[in-house]
Amino acid sequence: MTNFNITPNRRNNIHGYKWTFVPKDVLPMWVADMDFPAPKPILNALHKVVDHGVLGYEIPGKVLQETVAARMDLLYKWKVQPEAVLTVTGIVSGFSVAARAFCSQKKGVAIQTPVYNEFHEVKNNIGIPQVDIPLVKSVKGNIISYKIDWDVFEKQVKKARIFLLCNPHNPLGIIFSRKELTRMAEICIKNNVIIVSDEIHSEILLNGNKFTPMAKISREIEKHVITLVAPSKTFNVPGLFCGFAIIPNEELRKPFEAELHHLHLYVGSMGLHAANAAFSGQCDGWLKELNTYLTGNRDFLVDYVTKYMPNVRTTVPDATYLGWLDFTQTGIEGSPFDFFLKNAKVFLSDGKVFGKEGEGHVRINFGTSRKLLKEGLDKMRKALDSK
Repeated sequence: MTNFNITPNRRNNIHGYKWTFVPKDVLPMWVADMDFPAPKPILNALHKVVDHGVLGYEIPGKVLQETVAARMDLLYKWKVQPEAVLTVTGIVSGFSVAARAFCSQKKGVAIQTPVYNEFHEVKNNIGIPQVDIPLVKSVKGNIISYKIDWDVFEKQVKKARIFLLCNPHNPLGIIFSRKELTRMAEICIKNNVIIVSDEIHSEILLNGNKFTPMAKISREIEKHVITLVAPSKTFNVPGLFCGFAIIPNEELRKPFEAELHHLHLYVGSMGLHAANAAFSGQCDGWLKELNTYLTGNRDFLVDYVTKYMPNVRTTVPDATYLGWLDFTQTGIEGSPFDFFLKNAKVFLSDGKVFGKEGEGHVRINFGTSRKLLKEGLDKMRKALDSK
């Protein structure tokens, strides 16, 4: 039984981005990694590599491809051939490679905003157009939710070459339904748009929610999808930079693979060994406990905001460990990110980096101990009350 209430002191890690980027009197609740140690099977696998002593070049190989394919079968009954699995240095590099391989200066990338900030960087990094497809926000009491405007979706997505889907959605925590995925896919296929599906949070499922990969819906849809997965968020090993692009259609896989080789995007050996241990099933008991704990944190966050921050609105995420808070009704002048950094000494993710729809919002990372989560919320509440 894992005690997620106990977290290591991460300020002692001189290279630890989340905790050392901010001053010592500031509580970091921003970048998307958790404060929990990785599960023992992963740590044991890494110790084994170090104890062997030889840290030479390593390649992914068929064993790792088979491990990833077997996990897709175990989780979703999705039959994937091992050769369809390509190793990438992460999800961001994965969708950047896809954009380089398939987009042009005339037809770029479509995204559903507000969405993960790195989605917005593709247009700059690759030099292609970005097409925004805003999600529609609804409010009921303290709770906010988002849905797809299908007329806008169809009008906008046809302007792009790839549709970059975030499912589960960061920062909104949405798990798109099978019906929604099917409709998105049908529109994309009709307009010759490739679907690149970022599914990095697909195993962080709260309150027993289920997930269906876009490519699993049908063999016809699968032909048009590049699926990106990684153990990094689920098993808290993002610093090892290892992910996978699952591309069953060879006509998509070959250009993607050629671009990978062109850029020399090779994964380090520690990332390969950690990924094999993570996706082998050895950590699934730990993952079940983690999702239970994160569900409790999610509920604590929503209850706290509803009870103590009456003018603040929040999502109720179905997946991820990311909350989305709306401060547009609180009277805060300027950015809530700046307000809480100055007045509460809490460092959050500024909503505006997720798109213009995110102004007046922040993303909060609740992948930490309940104690630290409460401490951060208490600081924010006090700052709001003294405004």
